[in-house]
Amino acid sequence: MDATLKTVIAGRLVELPGTIAAIRATMSEEQAAAFDQEIAHVPAPQLPTELARWAMRDTDADEEDEALFDRLARGEDIGAVDAGPDTEVA
Repeated sequence: MDATLKTVIAGRLVELPGTIAAIRATMSEEQAAAFDQEIAHVPAPQLPTELARWAMRDTDADEEDEALFDRLARGEDIGAVDAGPDTEVA
């Protein structure tokens, strides 16, 4: 069984490709060339984030995030909870 990434988008559990090869296999030639160029230079600590971004590129996740950020910018309470005093903020 291939590795997968799981996330929730628009309230639905979504399984995404979970390996570099599987993510790349979902791309057009042009997208794969851009992926190869970019991913080869991503620092190791940022690699999981960048792979997830590429895996989610054809989902509605960006639109969902934009809507959430718009709500936050308007000062709307979105039900976020403080992670606690031991959480570092970068």
